[in-house]
Amino acid sequence: MTAVLIVNPNASRVTPEVTAAVERELAAAGRLETVLTERPGHAAELAAEACAACERIYVLSGDGGFNEAVNGIEGEEIEIGFLPGGRTSVLPRALGLPRDPVEAARALAVSRRVRRISLGRVNGRRFTFSAGVGLDAEVVRSVDRRGRRDGRRAGDVAFAAALAGALARRRGRLRPAMTLLGRSRVAFVLALNGDPYTYAGPLAVHAAPRARFELGLDVLAPAGLGPAGIVAFTAALLRGGRHVARSDVFYQHDADEALIECDGPTPLQADGEDLGDVTDVRLECERGVLSVLVG
Repeated sequence: MTAVLIVNPNASRVTPEVTAAVERELAAAGRLETVLTERPGHAAELAAEACAACERIYVLSGDGGFNEAVNGIEGEEIEIGFLPGGRTSVLPRALGLPRDPVEAARALAVSRRVRRISLGRVNGRRFTFSAGVGLDAEVVRSVDRRGRRDGRRAGDVAFAAALAGALARRRGRLRPAMTLLGRSRVAFVLALNGDPYTYAGPLAVHAAPRARFELGLDVLAPAGLGPAGIVAFTAALLRGGRHVARSDVFYQHDADEALIECDGPTPLQADGEDLGDVTDVRLECERGVLSVLVG
């Protein structure tokens, strides 16, 4: 089998030693070529080139690199394996892979198990596990503004501090700031392609526990929350998400599409990557378009 390994050398947990160990595991299953990303967007270019030259693509990166890779893939036949090289690496963990990239490589190298999963799109950009309009995208941007040491993003403490700062600026109240068309006025929107939404260290955060990679999108949008509502909403996330869908929170399971009009320029994120400000958002589901290797 011919395979290409795309490596982001700046991902938080990627080192030359880790890369070499991953290569040894994958090369045991057949011919392997390793290519390194050199700039933002490069993983998409490398994935597009690999589609025409190999049977499998492996990506050793964080979630941003995974996002780039799926945006470069054309066609549905190529098999892709995601190896956790980032600090959080939501996607491979949500797919049930080991957190250690070498262990994950060992499992995928011999695997013949493939899951056919759906992907989301937000304004044309694919995402693998989540997109957000408003609050969570603002948090992502705030963390990015801290800068990256050797290309590596700050960790969970920085995200928690950014969220606290965003809530403090709003004086503990989330007011409607956009319109979910055909639905209602909402404060922010989360679109989930799977579960969990993210991880805080070893702890999974479940915003939409019914979300599945094989289904459509789960859309979650609070109408507005005061201090008590924010506390209850956060507690529900940490308790497994079963009580997130309150009377003041819009929730739709297995959706194909959602349209949003923002009151003004609003941050947008996909898989934890800042996509800039938007005023109109189109969320879509591409069902069964990606063949993902699982252990």
